Amino acid sequence: MSNLSEDLVFLVLKYLDEEGYKEAAHMLERESGLYFDMNYFEELMLSGKWDEAEKYLSGFTKLNDNKYSTKIYFEIRKQHYFEALDKKCRAEALDVLTNDLQVFAKGNEELFKEMTQLMTFENIREHESLSMYRDTKSARKVMMKEIKRVIEANPIFRGRLEFPIVKGERLRRLINQSLNWQHMQCEDPHQNPAIDTLFVDHVCDPQPSQTISYQSPACSVKSSLSTVAQYASRIGGSFPAKNPATKVIEDSDVLSKRMPIVTVDEVTSTITDHGQNHISELAISKDLPSTVIRTLNEGSSPVSMDFHPVWLTVLLVGTSAGEIGLWDVSCGGKMVARNFNVWDLGACSMALKVALEKDSHVSVNRVLWSPDGFLFGVAYSKHVVQLYSYIGGDELDQILEIDAHLGGVNDLAFSSPEGELLVITCGDDRTIKVWDVVSGNRCFTFEGHDAPVYSVCPHIKDNIPFIFSVSTVGRIKVWLYDNLGDRIDYDAPGLGCTKMAYSADERLFSCGTSKGGESYLVEWDDTVGCFKRVYKGLGPNPLSAVQFDITRNQLLAAGDDHMVKFWHMDNTQLLKAIDADGGLPANPHIRFNSDGTLLAVSSSGNQIKILANANGLDLLQGCGNDSIDASGVESETSRKNGNVAEVNSKTTGEATYGEKAWETIERPSQCQSLQLCADVKRTKISKLIYTNAGDAILALTSNAIHLLWKWPQNDLSSSGKATTKVQPLLWRPTSGLQLMSNDLSSTNPEETMPCFALSKNDSYLMSASGGMISLFNVISFKTMRKVMAPPPAATCLAFDPRDNNVVAIGMDDSTIMIYNARLDKVTNALAGHTKRVTSLAFSTSMKSLVSSGADAQIFVWNADEWKIQKSKALQIPDGSKLRALLQIPDGNKLRALSDSDTHVQFHEDQLHFLIVHKTHLAIYEVKELGCVNKWVSDSSEPISHATFSCDSQTVYASFVDGTIGIFDASVLVLCCRIKPSAYLPADISCSYTVYPLVIAGHPQKPTQFAVGLSNGEVHVLEPLESEGEWGILPTVKRNLESSAPAKTTFQGFLYE
Repeated sequence: MSNLSEDLVFLVLKYLDEEGYKEAAHMLERESGLYFDMNYFEELMLSGKWDEAEKYLSGFTKLNDNKYSTKIYFEIRKQHYFEALDKKCRAEALDVLTNDLQVFAKGNEELFKEMTQLMTFENIREHESLSMYRDTKSARKVMMKEIKRVIEANPIFRGRLEFPIVKGERLRRLINQSLNWQHMQCEDPHQNPAIDTLFVDHVCDPQPSQTISYQSPACSVKSSLSTVAQYASRIGGSFPAKNPATKVIEDSDVLSKRMPIVTVDEVTSTITDHGQNHISELAISKDLPSTVIRTLNEGSSPVSMDFHPVWLTVLLVGTSAGEIGLWDVSCGGKMVARNFNVWDLGACSMALKVALEKDSHVSVNRVLWSPDGFLFGVAYSKHVVQLYSYIGGDELDQILEIDAHLGGVNDLAFSSPEGELLVITCGDDRTIKVWDVVSGNRCFTFEGHDAPVYSVCPHIKDNIPFIFSVSTVGRIKVWLYDNLGDRIDYDAPGLGCTKMAYSADERLFSCGTSKGGESYLVEWDDTVGCFKRVYKGLGPNPLSAVQFDITRNQLLAAGDDHMVKFWHMDNTQLLKAIDADGGLPANPHIRFNSDGTLLAVSSSGNQIKILANANGLDLLQGCGNDSIDASGVESETSRKNGNVAEVNSKTTGEATYGEKAWETIERPSQCQSLQLCADVKRTKISKLIYTNAGDAILALTSNAIHLLWKWPQNDLSSSGKATTKVQPLLWRPTSGLQLMSNDLSSTNPEETMPCFALSKNDSYLMSASGGMISLFNVISFKTMRKVMAPPPAATCLAFDPRDNNVVAIGMDDSTIMIYNARLDKVTNALAGHTKRVTSLAFSTSMKSLVSSGADAQIFVWNADEWKIQKSKALQIPDGSKLRALLQIPDGNKLRALSDSDTHVQFHEDQLHFLIVHKTHLAIYEVKELGCVNKWVSDSSEPISHATFSCDSQTVYASFVDGTIGIFDASVLVLCCRIKPSAYLPADISCSYTVYPLVIAGHPQKPTQFAVGLSNGEVHVLEPLESEGEWGILPTVKRNLESSAPAKTTFQGFLYE
């Protein structure tokens, strides 16, 4: 079917949908096979219309077309069979088994035998593999989710899962245009023509006695076609909304058809260089880094270079002899040099050992800094990738060595698709592999190239992460981070070694050289996989592939013909070529620094020439001969953030409990609450946290038992996130292991300070209750390791967000231990506090660790060098007031750990943090430890705990009288107060013996929080759906803002 014929079918489908002819539309979809309506198919499946679903499916694929199609049919018939058995319809089940499932028996005899045996079960859930089978509705949803995944992976459906973007009533518009054209051809056109049929061309009857003034009438088809307004009212939901994951597949390759090789003439003949009207190319040419200001002498030929992303004068170099070096180009000095060496030969594969024995020579193929500049990777010509950490000076830290590929590792790249840093490699073994930088585990292996893979280019577009790969024969493929195969397969120009790169403004470029020596520098339209521009000026290069680089969203550069050549991105004509004072090889390697002021160019004689523009000269003169150290990054951050004056005074006119200027919630009908059920004997809740996914709550009791509640996914909670509408399940592993519990040997539970920390991926938990620290696998409940027997005992824990293997551990002897779980050792011990450490929190943006202790002091530590950056003593109320606050009305006291125990938590912006003390709440900024805002309790109710909401716009605080206060975080003003009677049973709500000890905010829902009580209960609270949020801003806040001295706003916080 031709493209125009396909377009006509889509227009008819659009028209049928607009007019409400749904069945006819689905019949045409099936018969044409052009568009698979996933919503319609899902509707059939969820309603159990198995025959109709298979009939619709058969228009697109048959059972034996490929393994994906076979699985789709199998899943449909298997579910039909299970439901028949579950309904006790034995005859129907037997019919499905013998007529529908029999076709899958060949090659799957054991599976078919097992399914046949299900006929003997009274309840299919008695079978081990179906023990989790729930109701029919839930089972169909699970099945449909799996079938969707398989359909999207099935190459037969590529290009058929999304309806083209077509304007409303497009077919009607085309008919109108045709009628207008026909009317214009009339010899005597009427001003108001009568159109009675579409079966024949329109012709106006002659009007002999009238003179017609033609005004290009807008003819319209009669009422048989719907109006635009009617269409708009009906179309919502008729065609499926775009699936982002599917969108990438379609946009990148509409559809997996191999693209023809387009010649230069074909491309350039249709391109207009619109940028020339806006930019003076003469000015750009003058601003090119073309002046040679340094020459660096390497020991062997440079083959790969990369400037540090932050330190603009630090250059990483890899050579043909396997050496890596770090240069400070401001002074021309080499700071670090390392020759190739396998770090752990015993852990390497036999293939690598054999290769090194045959030929010990190893070359560097690629060096690259991570985006933040804390790591760099080196890809070698034999098997290995090595990752180093560099924070200044003359030292490199070995981070990770990977025996990555059989043969050479040709390229590497860094990516963070879900926040976790990954390294991507490709090699001579025709594979692309994705590795976790922290653990060294292989996450994905992509296979499908029929030649060695030359380069990789990861990117994220429209929130969809993907990877380009190019083989040595110019085959381009695109992969998502899954194991479902490549999504695109087409050819690079020249069918040779090619590298791809995105500019910062999302434009895609590639440069490569064919086996015949022809080189191509092109810009791609990555939405359809074709060229937008082919740049002119590259000469023949029979010896090696041309290398290129991009800078400042304006310039392209390539090393070609013993020169460096430049192009403006919007002009295919060569802008300028320079020879860098001569001596360049045929295809020099080139690399810009991040702001485009310096350019490194490999030269003959194992040299590297550093070229600069005027700004680059200023940069080098400003650097002088100063050595590079980690403070350079910090000072850059400081320059960007500026200084904030310290504020110690209490906010003028601040609200306190005594002012009664807030909304009070005192009845259960005024909020939504849920008590989490548990059939486990438990004492008070000492620690409480939501999982990062927001679908579970984890609690640690004072008797050292961990309780994990998980929310099921059902109609009341389609997302499976925590909610007050659905009771979660107390989770127990299927392995039969007991609940996770801490070591309590030789400790008194009442005298300990329990603590735990959950890893970013919710998989690992470190926890202690006065005894040894336990590392748990949260999925299996298995105890992975126990470390650090007391004394001293751990009092608080925090995972480093940059590395799940690094944990900061506060101790009761006032020290802080930095423990590396991968190495199983303490790497640093921090001293500064004079009493036990009570809380720890990391700031990712400031690269800092903040600690607070029973000595009422705050310390800020550099999280790279583990040195003190700043410290400050908290302002605590005088002793008499503190003793009054610590007194509970029934005569008991709070757990007598210390009058000055504090808790610290970072704001969402990572630049401010919340301090929680029994007497007050305060918000500080990290850099200078200035107190931004402070709320002091003027009543006799001590604060037991407090936390930010996930968006940091609210502070939830619990009090010893059972009250929960909700504060506006920007000014620390109380705006809502929840009394115990609103969420506790009547028999205990009036008692002061039951109150929240800990409080935790949901990680995605700003208005939801949970409290852990002194009687071992956990309650989840949310505002009423009709309200949508907690309370209103109190009148006192408005009065305060109008009467207080002038303040300036800085990122949402108020500064006096």
